[in-house]
Amino acid sequence: MTRKVKLLVSGRVQGVYFRMFTRNKAKQLGIKGHTRNLPDGRVEIIAEADMISLEKFIQWCHKGPITARVDQVELTELEQDDAFTSFEIR
Repeated sequence: MTRKVKLLVSGRVQGVYFRMFTRNKAKQLGIKGHTRNLPDGRVEIIAEADMISLEKFIQWCHKGPITARVDQVELTELEQDDAFTSFEIR
């Protein structure tokens, strides 16, 4: 069974290669979706995968790469639509 979520990551997450590391981790886990910087300083991640891989990815997003400082992760469940074929940086 697959699941799709939106994550809003707050902290020191822009200008520290957060999106690049996120894409690399997503590819490693077989996650599909995208990530982008938001004007308010947060990073938005839309991710879709099987339950186990997605849970591992969500846990990683709470820590992020060593260059970042994650203060908060807001998670919203989304309706799954299999719209993604890969994971990209926008």
